[in-house]
Amino acid sequence: MGGATIATTALLASCGIKTANASSGSGTDYPSHPKWKFVFVNHVTTNPFFVPTIYGIQDACNMTGCTYSWTGSETSQVSQMVNAIDAAIAANADGIATSIIDPTAFNAPIARALAAGIPVVSYNSDAPAGSPNKRMAYIGQNLYQAGQLLGQRILELVPKGSHIGLFIATPGSLNIQPRMDGIIAAIKAAGSPISYDVVATGALLEQELPAVQSWYQGHKSAKGMFAVDAGSTQSLGQVMKQYNLTSQGWHAGGFDLLPLTLQLIQEGYVDFTIDQQPYQQGFYPLLELYLYKLSGGLEYPSDIETGLKFITKANVAPYLKTKSRFEGSTSKELDLAKA
Repeated sequence: MGGATIATTALLASCGIKTANASSGSGTDYPSHPKWKFVFVNHVTTNPFFVPTIYGIQDACNMTGCTYSWTGSETSQVSQMVNAIDAAIAANADGIATSIIDPTAFNAPIARALAAGIPVVSYNSDAPAGSPNKRMAYIGQNLYQAGQLLGQRILELVPKGSHIGLFIATPGSLNIQPRMDGIIAAIKAAGSPISYDVVATGALLEQELPAVQSWYQGHKSAKGMFAVDAGSTQSLGQVMKQYNLTSQGWHAGGFDLLPLTLQLIQEGYVDFTIDQQPYQQGFYPLLELYLYKLSGGLEYPSDIETGLKFITKANVAPYLKTKSRFEGSTSKELDLAKA
């Protein structure tokens, strides 16, 4: 079991509750149940950001005696994700968790799943406020608020009159566009003291570094680069180091905890990154789907805010020192007996 699994198991044990046996799908105090299979539909299935998300799913499966599948699209293709949801419905999945990256395309397939008696939650990205989408709960970060706070941090770092680049993997995608909207809103609310370009970098990690490099080559008089996704954040840090831009008064920041991003923060090339707890975005959706099934629908899924934490040079050391499944830096379990 992972560290969070150990802690949760200990808490349950202290209350006199025994957890499910992973091999049989049953526990002493919880009722016996089938080995339910939950389907996670993702928009960038091979992106390294979601490595800890998968570990969270696996650890929750070990706790509950369930199984999972990880499917969707490698390149944020909505049609592929919708097809994956329909395939899960056809296969009689016991529950579905999906990232809702389009404001309307997921409404119908989620409605079909619910009509078939399959519970559905969203994670990492959600339908916009006021949407008719009937997903049961959202587990993830408040993306717009995160963007606003990043925008405010930019204004603290970059001198008035400066020009900056704002990088986004897939413009319009609901997992990151709200962050960009929040950044721009913060800049406008301050009277637009800086100017900016919004630059699309691409859904795949190998596309993002060349896009950032290309923008820098055409904007060497700028003073900063900031991103709303993991791959773009890592890439702008690489460019900051490649051209030693910190010594030229540039600033940089973004999202998520890819190992190279953390190292670049330690080295002083990236000012900050924002943690949104990707492990929790796998762990909690599976637990919520499990409890819904186990209770016969009485334990209805609830929204869970997975947080917003700035990681800077002042507090990055524990992330670099501790190798864990929680941040995706290793597949090995924490040995708390040695901690």
